[in-house]
Amino acid sequence: MHATLTLELPTSTVLQVTQEQFEALAAANRDLRLERTAKGELMVMPPAGGESSQKNSSLTGQLYAWFETRDNLGVVFDSSGGFILPNGAIRSPDAAWVSRSRWDALTSEQRRGFPPLCPDFVIELRSPSDNLPPLQAKMQEYLDNGTQLGWLINPQQQQVEVYRDGREVEVLDRPLELSGESVLPEFRLNLQRIWSP
Repeated sequence: MHATLTLELPTSTVLQVTQEQFEALAAANRDLRLERTAKGELMVMPPAGGESSQKNSSLTGQLYAWFETRDNLGVVFDSSGGFILPNGAIRSPDAAWVSRSRWDALTSEQRRGFPPLCPDFVIELRSPSDNLPPLQAKMQEYLDNGTQLGWLINPQQQQVEVYRDGREVEVLDRPLELSGESVLPEFRLNLQRIWSP
């Protein structure tokens, strides 16, 4: 029988990892949600709780259902997919979409690993344990690296922050639906399941 060890680090401790070290850690710890900042700092996120997982499943499912009717436009990703952003960060949005032309421009090796691009569209869903300012900074990072449209969905305040390239952040109070605008033509995200407990 093997003993299970837990590594606890003081909050002031920051682990720096290279991209290669991060990829090795991610491959060896597939059950963990890992990200790497542009400065090379390793971030470990706990698994989602039941309600957050259910809400995220609804988001991804709706995006995938839209994709099924328009797969020639691009590719959909769930929260387990990581992307190497142009600034060197490795991020995993809760849901993402990449246009077909950008996806097809990648080599098969780049597609198998963490794709070296920033998604055109991202969704981040705030869980009860998430602090809002780091998520807002992450959304701004996506925009700074090429995202055209992003939604930060905050069930705790029943708000959505809409991030658009070249525009101020728009805050919507308890919207029932979101539009994919010109980035995701005719996509409508129904938020009723997100606001219900």
